[in-house]
Amino acid sequence: MIIYIKKKSKSVYRKKPYKKNLFILGTFFGFGYYLSGIHWITNSLTFDDAFLILIPFGLVVIPLFLSIFFSVVTLLIGPFLNFNLSSIFLLSGGLAFSDYLRAKILTGFPWNLWAYSFSWATEIIQVLNILGLFSFNLIIITIFMFPAVLFLKANNSKKILQILCIPSIIFIFYIYGNHAINKNQKQIASLVESYRIKVISPNFELRYGLVEEEIHSRLKKLIRYSEPSKNIKTLFIWPEGVFSGYSYNEISELKNTFLNNFSKKHFILFGANRLDKDKNGYYNSMIVVNNNMEIVQEYKKQKLVPFGEFLPFENFFKRFGLKKITEGYGSFLKGGSQNLINIENLNILPLICYEIIFTSLTQNKNQNTNLIINISEDGWFGQSIGPYQHFAKAIFRAVETNLYVLRSANKGISAIINNKGEVIKKLKPFEAGNIELEVPLIKNKNKNKNDLIFFVLLITYVFIFKLNKKSNDK
Repeated sequence: MIIYIKKKSKSVYRKKPYKKNLFILGTFFGFGYYLSGIHWITNSLTFDDAFLILIPFGLVVIPLFLSIFFSVVTLLIGPFLNFNLSSIFLLSGGLAFSDYLRAKILTGFPWNLWAYSFSWATEIIQVLNILGLFSFNLIIITIFMFPAVLFLKANNSKKILQILCIPSIIFIFYIYGNHAINKNQKQIASLVESYRIKVISPNFELRYGLVEEEIHSRLKKLIRYSEPSKNIKTLFIWPEGVFSGYSYNEISELKNTFLNNFSKKHFILFGANRLDKDKNGYYNSMIVVNNNMEIVQEYKKQKLVPFGEFLPFENFFKRFGLKKITEGYGSFLKGGSQNLINIENLNILPLICYEIIFTSLTQNKNQNTNLIINISEDGWFGQSIGPYQHFAKAIFRAVETNLYVLRSANKGISAIINNKGEVIKKLKPFEAGNIELEVPLIKNKNKNKNDLIFFVLLITYVFIFKLNKKSNDK
């Protein structure tokens, strides 16, 4: 379509503003891509009547804004494209680079990269540990673009050979992945260190303004789902937002309930709002408490959700009575450095909610990290594709880091994922209960900083195009 617009717009008899048309084409494609992929965002606006008026904004303006990443690529690269193989490489590289920029600029939004369409193919995605997400994304885009060789001016035998590159690459990835998974089973069996962990999903309704009695009722349900055994050393993982709207200080009166049901061998990890009196604001935190409800470790969320947890240009929007979508009026405070949560022999990389989508947080992890824990409140997504998309990201982080990922999500998919992205146990969306495992603790000192590989591949793609520029111009 890009080449068709380019040729028709340069007609001898009728000149058209073809760059404008290329921009429009990219916008239309991008709008459809994001509308189909993130339309569920508007579900989060249905929990407060004040936000219902913003549903058209979420449904139209957000996909339209994100479509600019496609528009600019189509505008800049479109004039150079022709029906040849090097053009496929150039367009694939451009789209992959736009995905990289989308993940980095402003607050970053690396949601639904093309690569995530392979989240079901555990063997194929094992190359993530070597290549990294953005390199793999570039290769996947190229694979998706490659059938365009059928339109090239070449003999059929050459076209068939080129098309066969697709199953060949996938087959190589599969063989490598299958070998890595089989080898991993032997390595896991030889590990000495482990820790018993229970992941709980309570399936609470997402509601504002809970009274104290409802908070007490929630705690009783959480304890019932946790099924604590006082003689077994266990870490319990509860999801984000279990004490909806209440800060840690406000629920401190629940201390006796903790004492009566948990022992000194227990630690409980969950999400809670934490007041900072000096800064006069709240952090969205992941805290670990003992049976006396004393905070043992804490992590403050770094990547806040725009409009969900903080209001961009807050002073301006406040004039119109707008606030963040989550409960309360003020924006959450942004956490500082990415500190590990250390509990005995556990060195946990904490990720709250959509922080699981950012590879930068896992790439910069401490070398002593031996576990990743992600807590989330997926009730915002409703009965949409959102919880499944969110879960797919956790699978990729496990493979990239070669670490177990434990995920507790209210109304989402709670799971124990091994270091190769295999789902060992899981609870489906809207399913209440617990899953537990003696989790092997992998000592993985290798830091996965594979953005360099992505740029090497990207430069190679551009070099291929430049080498074939003369034939391309013809």
